[in-house]
Amino acid sequence: MPPAPQSDLRERFLLAFAALAIVSCHTALMPRSARAHGRSLSYSSWEIDGTGANVQVRMRVLEWSRLGPDALPPGIVARTGAAPGIGVGDPPASRLPQDLILLADGRPCAASATAGRRPDDPGWIRYAWRIECPEDARVLSIRSRLLLEVAPSHMHFARVRFADDPDHVREQVLTEASPEFILRRPGPQADQEPSGSRLRDYVRLGIEHILTGWDHLAFVFGLLLLAGRIGEVARLVTGFTLAHSLTLALAVQGLIHPHAAAVESVIAFSVALVAIEKGWWESGHDRRIPIFVLAGLGLMTFASLSGFSVLSVVTIAGLALFTACYFSLAAREPHEWLRICLTFAFGLVHGLGFAGVLVEMDLPAGRLVPALLGFNLGVEIGQIGVVLLLWPLLVLGARLASAPLRALATQLSAAALCGLGIYWFVERAFPA
Repeated sequence: MPPAPQSDLRERFLLAFAALAIVSCHTALMPRSARAHGRSLSYSSWEIDGTGANVQVRMRVLEWSRLGPDALPPGIVARTGAAPGIGVGDPPASRLPQDLILLADGRPCAASATAGRRPDDPGWIRYAWRIECPEDARVLSIRSRLLLEVAPSHMHFARVRFADDPDHVREQVLTEASPEFILRRPGPQADQEPSGSRLRDYVRLGIEHILTGWDHLAFVFGLLLLAGRIGEVARLVTGFTLAHSLTLALAVQGLIHPHAAAVESVIAFSVALVAIEKGWWESGHDRRIPIFVLAGLGLMTFASLSGFSVLSVVTIAGLALFTACYFSLAAREPHEWLRICLTFAFGLVHGLGFAGVLVEMDLPAGRLVPALLGFNLGVEIGQIGVVLLLWPLLVLGARLASAPLRALATQLSAAALCGLGIYWFVERAFPA
């Protein structure tokens, strides 16, 4: 292969330095539960009538486990060495009504019964309870302190429906900075009450989601590693944007129903594959590299057939076919359009990953447009901001580093991204 132009080396060095520093340090220092989608989330639905409310709370077991193994519901893990009367019962049943409260005229309403656990999907917990409030309350509001002591960035999505107005659904995102959702105001202000989170709230949610979605960011880093010029970076990011915007909209509207485990695994695979492609190019199209990838997917097929993996044989076969075709085409026609197709294909999958937050909110039809628009806009702002932040570092690094150092940093960066993608892929395909 001819030597890469100086401009190519400059761009590669920036990614090498940034990806190696950010991805490797984050992986080493952050807890296991925060090493992919780091955003902590929970959801609640409220049916409010004249005397109080019926509440249901739903979250992943992983979120509640932040409080420690003794805080988990019965049957989730085996508790050993606990003294009689300690660590028994159902901790969330007593804690949830204390951390998620309804206020009437500024005073907490009383929970009329202990929260009871309800059936849910594997890996999730759901609890329900009843709250009693004075009938003459003029102002109602929901206040959340869920998990803030262990996850200050935790976001709680509250969805409210009034019994006397069942067609009017309100929702709002509650955070440490904004923990209260005002539902009813006295006097003439009642008609001015917002119906829930506004466009800017979803823009902020999208920005926070992409900035804490380390697997998504790792994929973007991989695209920058592959790109040779700023124009190519722009085209790759545009293809990624169009693809994930499409599947995000389809999933949130309920037109497609992806398997969450498969989506998360393929996202991890995309991170590894872009890094592997970089190594493949640097090695001069070494045929052993795609053969190793296909052999690994072959082993995954046996694991799936044996029941050890959550991925289906169809999913694994699809990844193998895609990988074989892509490397075959790239070896014959190393054109930019093929890389854009790769980015677009994986962008479709990343969009399904982005959709998880909004799908769980179960928004009414009238709220889908601002939620989709704001969330997607926020994702793009965060994504473009990351790219623009890296570019000045590229120029600076190219001026300060020697050619051998740039090449070494590129190789180390690709290796780090590949290892991280494989780690996520295995972790998600073989959940504990």
